[in-house]
Amino acid sequence: MFRLTLRALRAEALRMLMSTVSVVLGVAFIAGTLIFVDGMRAGTYDRAATFDRHTDVDVHTDGEPSTASLVDRVRTVDGVRAAEGELTGTAGVVGSDGRPVLGFGFLAAVPADPALQSYDLVAGRLPTRPGEVVLDHRTVADEGFALGTPVRVGGSSGAARPYTLVGTVDVANTARDLGGPFIGLVGPDALAVADSAGFDRIMVAAEPGVSDRVLAERIAAVVGTEPTVRTRQVILDEAVTDAVRDLDQFRTLLLTFVGVAVVVAAFVIVNTFTIVLAQRSRQTALLRLVGATRGQVFRATLLESGLLGLVASGLGVVVGAGLAVGMTAVLSRLSLPLHGEVTVTAGTVLGCLVAGTVLTVGAALVPAWHGTRVAPVAALTDAAIQVTRPAGRARLACGAVVLAAGVAALAGAAAAGQILLVALGGSLSFLGIVLFGPVLVPALIRVFGAPVRRIFGATSALAVANAVRNPRRVAATATALVIGIGLVASFVVGAGSTKAAIERGVDAQVGVDFVVTGIGVDLPVGVVDALAARPELGLVHEARTHTVDDVVFRAADPALVDRRLDGVLAGQVDRLGPGRVLVHRELATRRGWSAGDRITLRGAQFEVAAVVTGAGGEVYSAPTGHLVDLVAADFTRLFPDVRGYLAEVDPAAGVSAASARAAIAEVLADYPTVNLMDQAAYKRMLTGTVDMLLTFVLALLGLAVVIALVGVANTLSLSVVERTRENAVLRAVGLTGGRMRAMLATEAVLTALVGAVLGVALGTGVAAGAMAMLGRISGQFTLVVPWAQLGGILAVAVLAALAASVLPARRALAVPVVEALADQ
Repeated sequence: MFRLTLRALRAEALRMLMSTVSVVLGVAFIAGTLIFVDGMRAGTYDRAATFDRHTDVDVHTDGEPSTASLVDRVRTVDGVRAAEGELTGTAGVVGSDGRPVLGFGFLAAVPADPALQSYDLVAGRLPTRPGEVVLDHRTVADEGFALGTPVRVGGSSGAARPYTLVGTVDVANTARDLGGPFIGLVGPDALAVADSAGFDRIMVAAEPGVSDRVLAERIAAVVGTEPTVRTRQVILDEAVTDAVRDLDQFRTLLLTFVGVAVVVAAFVIVNTFTIVLAQRSRQTALLRLVGATRGQVFRATLLESGLLGLVASGLGVVVGAGLAVGMTAVLSRLSLPLHGEVTVTAGTVLGCLVAGTVLTVGAALVPAWHGTRVAPVAALTDAAIQVTRPAGRARLACGAVVLAAGVAALAGAAAAGQILLVALGGSLSFLGIVLFGPVLVPALIRVFGAPVRRIFGATSALAVANAVRNPRRVAATATALVIGIGLVASFVVGAGSTKAAIERGVDAQVGVDFVVTGIGVDLPVGVVDALAARPELGLVHEARTHTVDDVVFRAADPALVDRRLDGVLAGQVDRLGPGRVLVHRELATRRGWSAGDRITLRGAQFEVAAVVTGAGGEVYSAPTGHLVDLVAADFTRLFPDVRGYLAEVDPAAGVSAASARAAIAEVLADYPTVNLMDQAAYKRMLTGTVDMLLTFVLALLGLAVVIALVGVANTLSLSVVERTRENAVLRAVGLTGGRMRAMLATEAVLTALVGAVLGVALGTGVAAGAMAMLGRISGQFTLVVPWAQLGGILAVAVLAALAASVLPARRALAVPVVEALADQ
């Protein structure tokens, strides 16, 4: 049986080609992901504690900064050679053209003591005294800075000030390479720029002959139990653990999409073996007649699938390694904090080979079992070649019930407000489509095929009849498309709805022409005052909030506050001003406050100007409606150290938008960690993240859709083989080559179109349930259906189906009519 299996596999290699491609693509996705992440992991071990090469011990306090006095105490410990505070944060550089250098600026306190310096110098030296700075060599080269010249650096503490550039360093491919400038200052300067009260940790170098463990014990005895003291090995281990944890999460995310592709590949493989074994009924019958048992035939089929899976998996590993090389090359050209070398391990190769083989064998189990159930005598008849076993009534009934339950769950997700109900509804709906598919898919093909039949006549009628001839087969083929396109549609609709919600939120809450935002940090000290001092600007409002004892205090401008309110229950909103506040309904009810009451907030007396309801769309850490609006001066009086991340700016009366923008830009030239945008640009910034995530997801789901389309071509190719004599008869009675191609193209398009339509419907339903649930949380979320994008998905599916029909049509026409009529 082994030799017979090998002969059968060689003889029918072309029939198995498409399913082999499915396995290759699925395994390539797995292998590429694992090889790529393994390379990043290996790089993580190499880069672990890059900036701790000379650190023997470190000290840090959870949640509290390490003060300069604590650094001095550590220096006094016996065995300490050097101790320096380290701080990392955000800052910016003003470029040679007077504009901020683009990118996320990384600020670090660089040790002044050579015993702790772990930076790779490119030129010059590291800073040793206040007023000196070191930058990464890429920024220096791009801006044309020269050593010994002043460079302006600014951060949270206020406007940029000049520092003398004393050196350049190489931080490429490290955790401190975030695509923007690297800025190294001595400790006091770094604290001043970051506006920080202390360091993140204290780095310590030991005297020669003093072990890190002994030194750690001595330091712990001096600093007490609250600060954490770590030895060098613990520093390295925790650095690796943190980095690997992030990589593991990234790998899990990628493997989730791999799982989708693998499931689709399994559908294609099941369908392939079902068709091939049905077409092989005569050979199976002959084997049974000459003495082969059902068990032998079953094991021979599994052996065939195992060999096919092993070979395809080997090819998949090779293709996956190529994908990993490509991804590594692309990332090396982009300013992304993801770096590594291609690393192929024996475990990855073996795991991919096993996964691909198990997938193929597992998918072939049911078709192999069904293939042995045909009686030998019945299998020798011509009818056995066209086995069209109908779906069972129990399956169809169960499918109808499950599909209805899934739709009901999605519809009820809005009322219940449960994300689990959305997931359950989507899963049940898909399962219902799988079970009820042998009825649903052919019915839809007939519906979509009706206008085509009227337009193109008999050729299209033949295509529809061929497509629905085997309901189980066409349902399995279409269902593979439902998975990928359903997920694509759900993300497309969800992203479109989310972007619309963001834009509505900006329209509702930002009622000004310009927005000034901090880049990764709150607005620097002084920037709002500097803007307010410009005569070209009429309104400058810093959006600030602070939560104390489950109450949110929000700075509000009387000219803008109406945009954030939904109604006034008592009092007058226009009375908001110094000493008078707006209290939201839920908090007023809880505290028993009414309009006109005198209340005490944070030790200060205020009058309740009005009791109001909020417009929604904002999420705070306090209970809903526990909110107090007060003017900026009162907010500053209560919370002088709280700054906002955004300022709203409007031109003064009679000042053009262009003049106002120029005035804002002139002020912000001194603040390199601040960005200026108009409303449209602000919307693009917020929605750009959604677009980026959508592109990433669609790229990962694209493989699942490709595999499903391969399945369409595979089913059509095998059907062409099955209908060799039938097609020959049609050609003999006058069906031209063009009409044959049209017939097969129509069959492929109808199958793909039904799968795509079901996928789009399922994805839109899931997204609708999710948006309805989010709408209960925030009124900004409503369903927005991007019809053009969904139409594009259907168009791509149709075009891909047309392309998938080319090879089967060529194969159908390649066999001479006389030879095809003699086919058995």
